[in-house]
Amino acid sequence: MSPSHLLLALSVVFIWGTNFVVIRWGLDGLPPFLFATLRFTLSALPWLLFIRRPAVPWHKLAAFGVLLGVGQFALLFLAMRADISPGLASLVIQVQVFFTIGLSMVALGERVRGYQLVGLLLAVAGLVVIASHLDATLTVKGLALILAAAFFWACANMVVKTVGRVDMLGFMVWTSLFAVPPLLALSLWLEGPQLIATSVVNASAGVWACVLWQAIGNTLFGYGAWNWLLARHPAATVTPMALLVPVFGMGASALSLGEPLPAWKLGAGALVLCGLVVIVVWPRLRTALVKAEAA
Repeated sequence: MSPSHLLLALSVVFIWGTNFVVIRWGLDGLPPFLFATLRFTLSALPWLLFIRRPAVPWHKLAAFGVLLGVGQFALLFLAMRADISPGLASLVIQVQVFFTIGLSMVALGERVRGYQLVGLLLAVAGLVVIASHLDATLTVKGLALILAAAFFWACANMVVKTVGRVDMLGFMVWTSLFAVPPLLALSLWLEGPQLIATSVVNASAGVWACVLWQAIGNTLFGYGAWNWLLARHPAATVTPMALLVPVFGMGASALSLGEPLPAWKLGAGALVLCGLVVIVVWPRLRTALVKAEAA
């Protein structure tokens, strides 16, 4: 990977990691379901007027949009409103990797490998450490919501597995359209028209910037650039860099919001990240070692 492409990959990972702080700022001015509604509305409009719909069946576009919009982001925003800090959220949400493996075993008949089991045990140990330190930055409700969000993210990944190689930018734009109706319905039901109107009218320029960043920076640029890199480099070169997301997330939360990073939190983060590293990096490392021995 050339230095310019490496810089592009790092910029995407940086955006995805620091985005948890942006979510926290946005939630200071908007209720969670309205925030999610606006985020997906601006991820779809006006872009779908210019970006062609990918060759994916409508039901798969709808399924992904609902799973990602309602299942992942609505729950993530709800949890981050008051029940989990941005740094911890950026870390715990990564357990979607393990949910994805489990769902692949059930739905696709994939077998669990020894290294995957080791990675899972390391991550579970990290989650146990996190769950044993419930305080003002993490509640039982917050941890449960983030784990549920991770599960629905994994379900969305299973949909992606069935669509093959498509234009991921167009896929994100068109699937975002299907997230809007259920999110709006939830906002009207649980937050109410009065709160919606008041929040929209009183939202500051900074809050609207957070919404736009969610839609354009996080979704359109982030996923578009990531897909562009995947089209030009082996997945084994690009995907391990996503392991830096919680590093940037926890660092940005500490610097911007003053989130404390005690030893237990750093230790838990190290365990979860080590689990992810084992699962993502070990197969590539083993292949490289086999090739080196053969040579």
